[in-house]
Amino acid sequence: MSSLYPSLEDMKVDQMAQAQASFNQQAHQAITASQAQPGSYSSLYPSLSDWMGLDLNSTDIALTNAQQPADQSQAVVTRQSGTVSNYVAPISGENLGIKRAEIKQGVREVILCKGSDGKVGVRFQAISKGVFVSFVGSGTPAALGGLRFGDQILQINGENTAGWSKSKAMEVMKKADPKKIVLAIRDRPFERTITLQKDSAGYVGFVYKNGKITAIGKDTSAARNGLLIDHALLEVNGQNVIGVKDKKIGEVIQNVGKTVTVTVMPNFVFDHMMKSMSSSLVKGSMDHSVPEI
Repeated sequence: MSSLYPSLEDMKVDQMAQAQASFNQQAHQAITASQAQPGSYSSLYPSLSDWMGLDLNSTDIALTNAQQPADQSQAVVTRQSGTVSNYVAPISGENLGIKRAEIKQGVREVILCKGSDGKVGVRFQAISKGVFVSFVGSGTPAALGGLRFGDQILQINGENTAGWSKSKAMEVMKKADPKKIVLAIRDRPFERTITLQKDSAGYVGFVYKNGKITAIGKDTSAARNGLLIDHALLEVNGQNVIGVKDKKIGEVIQNVGKTVTVTVMPNFVFDHMMKSMSSSLVKGSMDHSVPEI
């Protein structure tokens, strides 16, 4: 996990859990960590419900305790050193959606071959002298190779793409060896993923229309974690939702559990990337599969 606290709620729960653990340690010196019961946190979590509207039951707390480092002082040292290995966020935990949605901002190499139709299943858009993925077809070599909307193409078969038009990039792909096309990819530089927590009513606190965020609810997880309006929803828990109807997006959010990650992009960038893209192509052929971990 790239971040110690995927959400503000995670940070607050951790701070309060450490405070409670410190109090319990002073009050019960004879009780070892292995003997502590999940109920020992019963005085801590009701305030979370009051502050966040989070409905944390005993099962959630027990799972949290099982995932926390046994030595709370070591957790502090881990944070101060800047190392987050073997540390799990208190609420989000080992959430698959966070792993699927993670934007690493690194460069990776992808090797593709063309399908039986002689195509890779990808379209490009040129932005600010860079070449970006604007469409990935469902079930195509591009989808199977892990390309995602918003990925920047740095090289195609060793050639730098800086300054290329989208037509030149597509022409190079068309002429490439069908058995091996090597791409250097930067992971979605215009995008960011925000982790949200549902409240006791199951809401995360934002309104969207046609896949674009139009309003943020006051004192909601969306507001606390810095979600902004005038952004397009690209992914929910790592699953591409571009071109998906609003009702279906709502069903995806509803079915992912308490922790929800949304990957967004400013509208002005999104609109440019989708310029001249057929809506029927996006709705009918865009890859909307759930990424494998």
